[in-house]
Amino acid sequence: MVEYNPKSWLNLLFHSYSRYVFKRLLPALLYVTVYTSIITYVFYELNIDFISTTSVHSILGIVLGFFLVFRTNGAYDRWWEGRKVWGELVNNTRNLAIKFSIMVPMNHPERGYISECISAYPRALKDHLREGVPAEVAAELVEKLKMENLDHIPNAIAKRLIGITNKLKGEKVMDPEQYRVLDGELKSLTDIMGKCERIRNTPIPYSYSMFMKKFIFAYIATLPFAFVTVYHYWTILIVVLILYILMSIELLAEEIEDPFGSDINDLPTDILAGKIDKNVKEIFG
Repeated sequence: MVEYNPKSWLNLLFHSYSRYVFKRLLPALLYVTVYTSIITYVFYELNIDFISTTSVHSILGIVLGFFLVFRTNGAYDRWWEGRKVWGELVNNTRNLAIKFSIMVPMNHPERGYISECISAYPRALKDHLREGVPAEVAAELVEKLKMENLDHIPNAIAKRLIGITNKLKGEKVMDPEQYRVLDGELKSLTDIMGKCERIRNTPIPYSYSMFMKKFIFAYIATLPFAFVTVYHYWTILIVVLILYILMSIELLAEEIEDPFGSDINDLPTDILAGKIDKNVKEIFG
């Protein structure tokens, strides 16, 4: 995620992200430049008798604008829901660490292990929500936390925490009321993971995304005919500029609809996981 000052106009205007977007869109911009240049050349040099009008594209532009607004809002809702869920995770791990640190005696042999499990959970979850926990990281966690080598590492960590809590209850380290409190906090870990997986595994409906791109393509493909007899070679610049604006909005929506990745606009899950790790270690002392 990009850290920036929203009040600094110059930094926003010339930020490196603009170059990143331009680089991503450059092939499409070049194709449209060539396509529009050919149409403009044919109409202008051959003096074709054709009356262009922007009326149709003005109406279509309004419809396309509504589609893009809905598309962007839908993607932002997913991004913001993901941020709220990770906010819950920050609060939950802090609460869990505080309660364990108070309920488990300082000299208990499981105290350090509990701290490691709580710290490892956000790190495992962020990787799980991307391409899966890397093999070397999974092997390190399995060895460090003495877990089974499972495909779903966050589940394995939650299972270990619940197992330790049951063990502490059996050893009379905590009473039934304390166990009930901790059980609720541990259950919320799985609930948070389920919310994240729901966002990650439920993309924008395929037909909606497909028709959005087709609509933009059809709009741009016919746009030169609306301007060519009025603006002549300026049509090339106008069409390319409109394409850049429309595709930039669509590119932004594509990035933020999956907020747990590693794109520039995705959630700072690496930073949040590091913050949780620091907080947990500080709480346990």
